[in-house]
Amino acid sequence: MACLVRSWIPLLFLQSFLVAIAFGSNEGEEFSEELLLKPLPDRKVLAHFHFENRAPPSNSHGRNHHLFPKAISQLVQKFRVKEMELSFTQGRWNHEHWGGFDPLSSMNAKPVGVELWAVFDVPQSQVDISWKNLTHALSGLFCASINFLESSTSYAAPTWGFGTNSDKLRYGSLPREAVCTENLTPWLKLLPCRDKDGISALMNRPSVYRGFYHSQRLHLSTVESGQEGLGSGIVLEQTLTVVIQPETTSVETNMQPSWSLSSLFGRKVVGSCVLAKSSNVYLQLEGRLGHESKNVDTEIEAHKLWMNSDFDLSLKPDRVIRESSSLLFIFDIDKSSDSEPFDLGLTWKLPSKWSCEQAPLHASRFLMGSGNERGAIAILLKATESQEKLSGRNLTTDGRCTIKANIFQIFPWYIKVYYHTLQIFVDQQQKTDSEVLKKINVSPSTDKVSSGMLEMMLELPCEVKSAAISIEYDKGFLHIDEYPPDANQGFDIPSALISFPSHHASLDFQEELSKSPLLSSFKEKSLVRSYTEVLLVPLTTPDFSMPYNVITITCTIFALYFGSLLNVLRRRIGEEERFLKSQAGKKRGGLKQLLSRLTAKIRGRPIEAPSSESPAAESSFLSSKLIFKIILVAGAAAAWQYFSTDK
Repeated sequence: MACLVRSWIPLLFLQSFLVAIAFGSNEGEEFSEELLLKPLPDRKVLAHFHFENRAPPSNSHGRNHHLFPKAISQLVQKFRVKEMELSFTQGRWNHEHWGGFDPLSSMNAKPVGVELWAVFDVPQSQVDISWKNLTHALSGLFCASINFLESSTSYAAPTWGFGTNSDKLRYGSLPREAVCTENLTPWLKLLPCRDKDGISALMNRPSVYRGFYHSQRLHLSTVESGQEGLGSGIVLEQTLTVVIQPETTSVETNMQPSWSLSSLFGRKVVGSCVLAKSSNVYLQLEGRLGHESKNVDTEIEAHKLWMNSDFDLSLKPDRVIRESSSLLFIFDIDKSSDSEPFDLGLTWKLPSKWSCEQAPLHASRFLMGSGNERGAIAILLKATESQEKLSGRNLTTDGRCTIKANIFQIFPWYIKVYYHTLQIFVDQQQKTDSEVLKKINVSPSTDKVSSGMLEMMLELPCEVKSAAISIEYDKGFLHIDEYPPDANQGFDIPSALISFPSHHASLDFQEELSKSPLLSSFKEKSLVRSYTEVLLVPLTTPDFSMPYNVITITCTIFALYFGSLLNVLRRRIGEEERFLKSQAGKKRGGLKQLLSRLTAKIRGRPIEAPSSESPAAESSFLSSKLIFKIILVAGAAAAWQYFSTDK
């Protein structure tokens, strides 16, 4: 027994040493999970999942991570990615009812399909190569068709219209990419607890994909250490934004539906992720309730807000934070367990109406014209109710108040845009470019080589009611191999990005929230931006059944030709005809001979033998017939060869 104990002692020391090295080399790695719930004015509920994973700077390139996903770390190191964002979105964000002038909508309202942009820390000549390699790596990592963005006809290099000013920026979009659970599963695998424990356990697939809008986003950025010999740290931010319609039996349309986590997602939180530094759930209430919260002065009065005459909360919040136009309830889920799961519920007692703050101008895009030859693209900007209340207006040198709006859009190469046809209308009156257009950058497309890009800055008067921009284009022709399987559906033009450089959205919390990555990001000023609709352009499509018809007809003619030729050359016509005549004679000879013999006996005449044709005459007739058939087939073949040969 003593010998056995002595043999185990070195192994225990070795294990302790390895564990100490593993944890000691990964000091500073942090992971946090948060969930924001927010009732919306149109009787829906917004659920925003936020996960942040930080890897500190290190001088070793092949280290083993304790919390940070190794696949992302290798991606950053191999392709030298400085900043990157990837989003998978299904549905369109409703800026009118869900908000357009808040940090949540500015950062998480994404276009339909897949959107990818990245900034590289490589020489200018290697940016395109790094982009292509990155798209292939992400395509395999997230089980998507991101590799289609490797072609130069699918991405662009914006300079200032996108918001990130860098000459090493690449941007691409796939509007038709379908988003399904195959994309969500590898996204969840990047989390330390995946979807087995913590807040991520609420991500029930049917509940997520039945929503009106869902967008999963992955944003990573590198943080320079500032010390020699140390590499850069990595901050990985994963968000999932879902808009769900609660199930309710209430008949009143003015009453907001009551809900709980179990009714929204079909699950409850039974505890936090053991590897998370913080696990919090937030409930944000806007409108009249948020304005009433300004009168709350003491902590005791703030805690009484969770149960009042307007609504009831099923759980008591740990903290209540006031904001200029909203009220924020904070819940810590560390105390939840299997016996006492966390199931936050909100029950409304009285009807409540409010409106979300919108961007200064609401953008929409549509097509004009008819036919399959040419058309026009128009962008309409309409003033919202929040325009007069928002800050961020600019004063020109002559004292005029203006609103700046940047427009960025990409055109596929088969949409041949004529940039000289650009027209701008302000309040239904056409303006010259010098009056409204302050800055423009145009990159014309090249057939089957590169896509077109348009960046423009408009300076509109503050009292503007509407502004319209139109530009004409011609539709190109594609090779038959370049058409997608559903070509008759049409071709997509990616969403245009409208941003307001002088307007920034943020939440003004009255308390220090440095421990919460989500609320800290909301306090930072973010650029107000919105995406337009995806345009569906019908192009001239060929009859895809014609190749099949041509192949069928050609094969039929060749079969008839070669079949007839081989039949004529291989058959022995003379012997076959003699054989057939002899067989026919045998069949008819018995009755004929019987009748002739009977007639001869009656008349008393001798019986005559049957006569036969001359073999020489018959042979000459058959040979002439064979020669005629050969000449006829050869003539048909020569005519076919002559008319089928391209001149």
